[in-house]
Parts: sequence; structure tokens; C-alpha cells
Amino acid sequence: MSTATASYSAPAQPSVKRPNATAIGCIVWLASELMFFAGLFAMYFTLRSVAPQLWEEESAKLVVPFALTITIILVLSSVTCQFGVAAAENHRPRRTGSIFNVAKWGMVEWFIASFILGAVFIAGQSYEYANLVMEGVTIASSSYGSAFYITTGFHGLHVVGGLIAFLFVIGRVYAAKNYGPKEETAAICVSYYWHFVDVVWIALFFIIYWLQ
Repeated sequence: MSTATASYSAPAQPSVKRPNATAIGCIVWLASELMFFAGLFAMYFTLRSVAPQLWEEESAKLVVPFALTITIILVLSSVTCQFGVAAAENHRPRRTGSIFNVAKWGMVEWFIASFILGAVFIAGQSYEYANLVMEGVTIASSSYGSAFYITTGFHGLHVVGGLIAFLFVIGRVYAAKNYGPKEETAAICVSYYWHFVDVVWIALFFIIYWLQ
């Protein structure tokens, strides 16, 4: 009688996909930034509650349609940024067709578009500051001026930081010999930051320009 020997293979171990440490660190840092802006919001509402008449007089000098325009521009930059992330995740760092063929754009082209839109927002905010200063609204003129320039100014600095981050990621792609996970992670982290900056501005717009 012949005996058949059965061969058994050990069950495959399930692969554990660990979260990216860099992305988690970026999210934790953004949480601390959220607390920072929460403090600025608290300051704004506190000063406003003390001098409601001053707020009514000074906020009348704001040009809401112009502020809405640059807000839309900033929101659009978040859309182009997300398209860039999608291209990065599809391993398309640069365009694969004509510059006029948007469907073939890579992460670099979408991030350049986001940079331009963000720069337009900063230019618009600078223009608004210049007009308000001519109207007599300065950081030293009143508590309203202090609250307005501190809240929007710190946000503007964060936007500038995001613009620098865009340039860093774009430069990193051009400098890298082979596009890989590090470049992709950098693009994703920058998108987290940029979306955060956009959401904060939407809240600022609603509080400063809409509620006044």
C-alpha cells in the first residue's frame, strides 16, 4: 500500500499597512495650529463684545465683494491642490502631454496653479490692507484694527508658508532622480496644510466680513 503525503503550507500572514509617520506628524502639528487660531478667534470675539459700536463703524469700511472674490480664488487653489495630490498618487509627477491638455497635467503643474492662485490671494489681501490704511484703519488705530490685522495677518503668513512649501515640493520633484514615496508623501502633507489654511480663511471671512 502506498501512502500519499500531503504537503501543507503555512497560512499567509496578513500584511499590516501602517500609517505614514510623516503624515501623522503633519496632522498633529495642524491640530496645534488649530488651537492657535482658536485663540485668535477668542481674542477677536472678546474685543468685539467690549466695543460693538466701534466694530459697526470700522467694519463698514470693508469691501465685502472684493474679499469674497479673493476668498473664491483661495478656495479654487485648494481644488487645484487636490488635483495635484491625485496626480502624485497616480505616480504622475509631471505632465504627459501638452501644457494645454489639463487632463494630462501632473502634480507639478497643478501645484504651480495652486501657487499662482495663492499668490493672487496674498496680492489681493495686500491691496485691501493698503486701502484700509488709507481709510485710517491701522493696527494701532483701535482695538478693531488690532484684531483685524492680527487675525488676517497671521493667516496671511500661513498662506505665504504654504506657497514656499509648494515651491519646495516642486523643486524636490525636479531634483529627484526617481519619483517615489517620499515625494508623494511631501505632496500629501502640503495638501493637508493648504486645505487647513483654506478652511481657516473661510471661518475668518464668515466672522469678519459676513457677521461683521
